[in-house]
Amino acid sequence: MNNANVQLSAPSAVSAAPVAPADNAVLRVPPASPAAAAVYFGASLAFHADVSDVASALAADGDPGFVVIDTRSTASWDQGHVPGALHLPTALIVEQAEALLDTSVPVVTYCWGPGCNGATRAALALAQLGFQVKEMLGGFEYWAREGFEFETWEGREQRDPDALTAPVDAEDCGC
Repeated sequence: MNNANVQLSAPSAVSAAPVAPADNAVLRVPPASPAAAAVYFGASLAFHADVSDVASALAADGDPGFVVIDTRSTASWDQGHVPGALHLPTALIVEQAEALLDTSVPVVTYCWGPGCNGATRAALALAQLGFQVKEMLGGFEYWAREGFEFETWEGREQRDPDALTAPVDAEDCGC
């Protein structure tokens, strides 16, 4: 299925569902039908990658099948970046992407974190150039907060996982 051509209709309520009280902001607009939800969430997974999944794929033996692009400034890159990532600031994508990247290899973009849409802008620019692209949810912030090793201009660093973002005593979150 080509997710780029998926059109979602307005959420439809199931006829047997109870009517939510007017003060229930969660259910004021009823949930989407299961079919519409499956289309939406399936499409979301086609466009986004989880920090833990990216880290796991990069840590596995062999080629992960994608390249990671840090879309931030040089000062941000020097402050810390994903090991093995390529540095390609969003402003330089149109000028440099085709010389640096292979259009047959999917690209995963990241920026600072959830409060930054730089990775989204970069993903758009790469898609417009013909690249298959996903955005790494959480960006560099969650990479560091989940305790994955990162590189700085001074060398490699690693922080303890933040218990609010990553399991402290488990290999993965189980999701």
